[in-house]
Parts: sequence; C-alpha cells; structure tokens
Amino acid sequence: MAKGKVHINLVFIGHVDHGKSTTVGRLLYDSKNIDEQTMRKLKDKAKELGKAGFEFAFVMDNLKEEQERGLTIDLAHKRFDTPKYYFTIIDAPGHKDFIKNMITGASQADAGVLVVSGNPSDGIQAQTKEHVFLARTLGVNQLIIYINKMDMAKYEEKRFNEVKEQVSTLLKSVGYKPEDIQFVPGASLLGDNLVNKSENMPWYKGKTLLESFDELKEPEKPTDLPLRLPIQDVYKITGIGVVPVGRVETGVMKVNDKVIVVPGREGKGVTGEVKSIEMHHEQMQQAEPGDNIGFNVRGIGEKDIARGDVLGHTDNVPTIATEFTAQMVILNHPTVVTKGYTPVFHIHTAQVACQIMEIVKKLDPATGETKEEKPDFIKNGDAAIVKLKPVSPLVIERQKDIPQMARFAIRDSGTTVAAGMCIDLVKKE
Repeated sequence: MAKGKVHINLVFIGHVDHGKSTTVGRLLYDSKNIDEQTMRKLKDKAKELGKAGFEFAFVMDNLKEEQERGLTIDLAHKRFDTPKYYFTIIDAPGHKDFIKNMITGASQADAGVLVVSGNPSDGIQAQTKEHVFLARTLGVNQLIIYINKMDMAKYEEKRFNEVKEQVSTLLKSVGYKPEDIQFVPGASLLGDNLVNKSENMPWYKGKTLLESFDELKEPEKPTDLPLRLPIQDVYKITGIGVVPVGRVETGVMKVNDKVIVVPGREGKGVTGEVKSIEMHHEQMQQAEPGDNIGFNVRGIGEKDIARGDVLGHTDNVPTIATEFTAQMVILNHPTVVTKGYTPVFHIHTAQVACQIMEIVKKLDPATGETKEEKPDFIKNGDAAIVKLKPVSPLVIERQKDIPQMARFAIRDSGTTVAAGMCIDLVKKE
C-alpha cells in the first residue's frame, strides 16, 4: 500500500486502433514503472513476431501472463504512482464486440482515459461513441480525453481543436460536462506528451497525460454503505487454502468480520469469519472500496462459492432479487427487443440470463422523460424502463441504495446490446 496516497482505478477505453495499449505501455515505461531490461525483452519479442513498434502494447499483454497468481486474469492490472495518487491501470479491450472485460473493467473504474486518434483519417468512430456511452451508464464519472497520433496530423493545433470539438459534442450528448474535462494531445509511440512534454506542440500549454492524472478529483469512497464485494475468482493456494479474490465495491471489510457470500452454491449463502486480507502481496487489517484483494475466510470451501457471488456482512446480507425493474438503453441490437427476450446480463462479476417480462415505458434518452407507455418493442438508441426476471439467483441492488451494485450490461452473441441500472426489485424471501 502506498502509505497515505489515495488509490484510483483508471480504465483506458477507446477504439481498438487508436493506440490504447501502446499509450499504457509507453506511459509505464517513460514513468520508469517498467525497467530497461523488460522493455528490451519485449522489443525483441515484437521484432521476432514481425511486430516492431508494438513493444509497448506487449507490456500489458505480457503482464497478463506473468502475474502468476495475479488478481485477475481477464484484465491487465498494473500499478503505478504519481506524486499525488497511486493508480491501478485497467487496460480494457476495445474491439467493437466490446468484450465483457470492458464491462467489468469500466464498472470497476473511478476514472477513465478515452483514447481518440487525431489521425485525420480516424477521429470519432462508432465504437468511440459506444465507449463514452457505456462509461457513463456504468458510472465512470471522470474522464480525461487523450488525443493520440498527433504526429500523423503534423502536430497541428487545428486538428486537435477539431477532434476536441467532436468529442465535446459526444460527451455532452450523454451528460458529461466538457468544460470539466481535460483534453491532452500526444503521440504515444514516440512518447510525445505522455510523461515528457512534447517539443512538437509549442501551442499546447496544458499538462502532459501523466500530469493530468493528478488533476483528477479524489473518488468518494462509499465506506458508509454496507459491505459488498463481488467475487472475481476463487484460487486454491498451497499453505493458505481457499483465496477468493475481488474488489471491495462498498463498505469496509476487516479481519475477524463475520461475513456471508450469496447466493453461493446452494443459493442459501455460506457464512464464515475473515482470517486474512492481502493486497499487492501485503497483509492488511482492513480493505476499503477500490481495493483489489485476496482474502481467506474460515468456513468457506473451494466449492462453496464462485465468480459472481457477492460477499457482505452477516447483519446486512447482499440482496438476491427474484425480479427487478431497470432503466436501460439499447445500444446495438440487430433487430428489436421485445417481451420474452432472455439475454445474458453482466452485473458486477456475475453473468446471468434475465427475461424481459414487460416493457413498461420508452424514455427520451437525452431527457429521461416518458415517450410512450407499454410499447411493443424497443430498438437501437431507445431508452426504456423494463421489468426483468433472472433465470437463476442474482445479487443486485437498487441504484438509490448501492449504485455500485446496480449497473449492468447486456450481451448477446458476442456484442453488447444494452446497458442500464436497477431502479427497483423484488427481494427473495
């Protein structure tokens, strides 16, 4: 634990070809969070694979494999420090099928860096829009916009302003305030303006990307809310036993706490006592929101719990819903969404099919006002209130009670179809 420094989870989002991984790799390298030797190995590996120039992107990929008991398998987590904060970088895949990791990734993030290419032939892509929209729906409240590949636009201020203008319009449309957002121009492959100030853009008087991170506001820690920790993985570690892993979303977990994990294998929950907590290989007495931890609970076996279960205190058990009402937006459905549709919902770390029982009303996505009561169907771009029934036990909370546990994304045959949040629910007796 960086003593006294606030921890921020930072997700990098953006279109697949706009240089996200390269940006992250270069940032870690230039800020001395990766040593020369590791970098040399990656350079050789990149050449070998005929991908010279991709070595920075490999940094994140390589870390994924090398964190032998790393805290998550599907997102590359890398820690680094700035003078003010310490960050865990979440590098979210950016393909148009918007891999489920993006969803678990963004829903874990306190802030995001949206990477947009400044290359005159790129600019805003459909995916850029989808990412911004999803970041918003999934509660990433702070963004930094990094306009990459400025070298391809001859480092011209005019191009930077064009892209800034386009992105600002997009941000406004989903409810971000562009005036509160930092826009940083740079060129990741060459290291312009990431850590070191670029000499190629004398017109730009603002901060480098790294400096802009310290301008982020400290995330409010929902320590006063009940404890909720969605399980990400369950490991068996020699000498320690069963070690579930996950991120504290709300509340505080302490050693010796009496906890319950629901639904658990039997659907009734399984209880125990917290024996130890560890983060970044260091023992801790307690864990707070934002902490990615591994922990050991007396009384919980390997077969008792799985990814998607949620841990809470025994005196405030996480809510299992038999049905729930959601406000959601259809992002990308090939035809229309009607009653009876049963796609897979991704909620915190759970993946559960839920059936649409009723489309209550259609909303104006910009204002949230009712457009139509009980429509027969909803389609792309529509926002709606719908009633849903999970096909197996699911932990979810109301947006007004615990917003961190209310958001979801819906995926169907490899794409993100919709995103939204739970506004009401029927609790399982």
